[in-house]
Amino acid sequence: MIRTLQENAEIILPKNGLEEKLRQAEKENRKLIIKLGFDPTAPDLHLGHAVVLKKLRQFQELGHQVVIVVGSFTARIGDPTGKNKARKPLTAEEVKHNAETYIRQLSKVIDVEKSKIVFNSDWLDALPFSEVIQLMSKVTVAQLMHRNDFNKRFTENTPIAMHELVYPILQGFDSVQIGSDIEMGGTDQLFNCTMGRQLQESHGNPPQIVMCMPLLKGLEGKEKMSKSLNNTIGLTDGPHEMFGKTMSIPDSLIDEFIDLTTDFPPIEKENIKLSAQNGENPMNIKKRIARNIIAQYHNEESAEQAEQFFMNQFQNKNFDEKVFEPVLISSLHHHRPMTLAVLCHQLKNNESKSFIRRLILNGGVQVNNEKLTDPDEEIELIVGKKIKIGKRSFFELL
Repeated sequence: MIRTLQENAEIILPKNGLEEKLRQAEKENRKLIIKLGFDPTAPDLHLGHAVVLKKLRQFQELGHQVVIVVGSFTARIGDPTGKNKARKPLTAEEVKHNAETYIRQLSKVIDVEKSKIVFNSDWLDALPFSEVIQLMSKVTVAQLMHRNDFNKRFTENTPIAMHELVYPILQGFDSVQIGSDIEMGGTDQLFNCTMGRQLQESHGNPPQIVMCMPLLKGLEGKEKMSKSLNNTIGLTDGPHEMFGKTMSIPDSLIDEFIDLTTDFPPIEKENIKLSAQNGENPMNIKKRIARNIIAQYHNEESAEQAEQFFMNQFQNKNFDEKVFEPVLISSLHHHRPMTLAVLCHQLKNNESKSFIRRLILNGGVQVNNEKLTDPDEEIELIVGKKIKIGKRSFFELL
């Protein structure tokens, strides 16, 4: 059991804390309270989030109590991003909408019915200002400056707003309120999670242990998977999209995806990695990973269909035999003239105009199997015209 819970965990603080908490729970015949907090800053969960959620599910399956803390207060003040500026605060309406979306998506990984979902505005909105000051008195500025991004910004004379310094304290106070035994998060949350330990101790309570899971890299294989970087595989992505995105990862990410995104048994994971080291075609291994991911978030049948679609769509070289998404000409906003860049942006309106222009200039757009590289070329809208945008987007005008 211990080995299963420790699997893939990058940081457990203190090192022997998990064993001690489990022993304590057994001795006291109670469930451990496992905390995961999130600020609903964007409404879409992805495979990076699922790394932590799967660990929560393991605790659930052992009978422990998962508590999801929705940062309904902290999201309205704006948390430090880990970069060189604060994140934009959200309105109450945005928080409510995003939180509802998050909670629906959580059910793809954990049992929401068995989880306790709380909102930190319930206690932080009611906290008198005198108590806020008392709470802040329990933490020194020197301690806050140990946070890497604060230290870096201070050294570079980049402004740090006071509310950013308060943010980790408020997150730590959430742990005091719910009495958490373990707080889960990614490695980028280590500082904030340890703040929970400190505040619990300062309130005379047993400190939680901290379990940090590794940050899954995004599709380009460099930065962490993040919606803002447009490098994610979303938990609500369709099977075809999941398969295509997984096949696009660089070979260097194969081992990481096997460890963090699949649910193969441990022995099978090691055998797959060994076959990669022994020269098996990386494409074949990525197909196994993609099928496994889709089976987790959809089903086996969808995984098989997605693989067949991928083979027909991307390994079959014949342009006219691809599957094209129908688009009614009447649904397009008519511009005079309709340039290639404008048409592509309307077909792929989730992409920025600058991204579309770069894609065209780099030869990433075809019209009727002909590569076009002038973003300002005029395009006649006629029935039957076929447009390929990038590697995975195919459209036919009707």
